[in-house]
Amino acid sequence: MFSFFKKKYKTITAAEFKILKNKELAVIDVRNKNELLSGMIPNSIHINLLNPSFKSEIKKLDQSKKYIVYCRSGIRSARACQIMEKLGFQDIYNLKGGILAWNKLN
Repeated sequence: MFSFFKKKYKTITAAEFKILKNKELAVIDVRNKNELLSGMIPNSIHINLLNPSFKSEIKKLDQSKKYIVYCRSGIRSARACQIMEKLGFQDIYNLKGGILAWNKLN
């Protein structure tokens, strides 16, 4: 109907993420430094969404790769996915429920 409202990024559950995790993709944690104290998903890249340098740091990434983005609960990571889309990234996944959902499975 209105294609300009259609989002390109995909939302996945923690269970789906565990399946995708074995494939070639990068994981981005967009939480702040204090939140990292509660733990991170292994091999995550930390780029704080609320840092003024967020866009410039994201622009340094390879747009041809697949990315899973997460925060605490999935809201900030959805915003990060929107920004990444505007910057030209094509293969982006938002972790529904964030690290809270991830931790429930681990």
